[in-house]
Amino acid sequence: MRVLLIEDDYRLAPLIKQVLEDENMQVDIAADGELGLEYGLSGSYDVAVVDWMLPGRDGPSICRALRGAQIPIGILMLTARGQVEDRVTGLNMGADDYLVKPFSFDELIARVEAVGRRHQTAQSNLGELRIGDIVMDIKTHTARRGNDPLDLTKTEWGILEYMLRHPDQVLTRENILDYVWSHDRQVQTTMVDVYISYLRNKLNQPKRTNPIETVRGVGYRLVSKDA
Repeated sequence: MRVLLIEDDYRLAPLIKQVLEDENMQVDIAADGELGLEYGLSGSYDVAVVDWMLPGRDGPSICRALRGAQIPIGILMLTARGQVEDRVTGLNMGADDYLVKPFSFDELIARVEAVGRRHQTAQSNLGELRIGDIVMDIKTHTARRGNDPLDLTKTEWGILEYMLRHPDQVLTRENILDYVWSHDRQVQTTMVDVYISYLRNKLNQPKRTNPIETVRGVGYRLVSKDA
């Protein structure tokens, strides 16, 4: 599980990071609201743990912005505000859960895991494959990067689907050939390179890193942190 922690308390943030990493989560920290929103809009995280009071942009406005951009991410709000009205405000802005400071780390872990499970279940129920901001809807046979649709040929679709099902794994040209061309021995491995080039061109977008990495002499890898 990839977790985005948006917290400006320089003493609390590293403690939370360590506690969650001890549970085998990957954690990135943003110390202000604007940077946190920028990270969140990348679509690279399963859960965002968001403090209410932040410099630059507060937690509720981050929730609202992420939901408005239709970023699929679970959101847990952290705050010293304990009034029912405040909790309702946070939830209405798009938070999935709410944790009042001070809290126990055991409860934090349990809530992050619960929000993450609900997020992952919701995505699987949608029939989607998703890495970062790249999304394939298997039911409707549509694909997009962020809000931009991807117009893919049948072969490009097959390659991207295979990579989304095996993120961060090195896929040999033979692996890709077998999956996409169904063991058609008349197709040469050089065709993989050709279609990877086509796919990269379609994934290239301003201010976005191309996530398909060449592993020299072996094949290709879809890098999830760059997607």
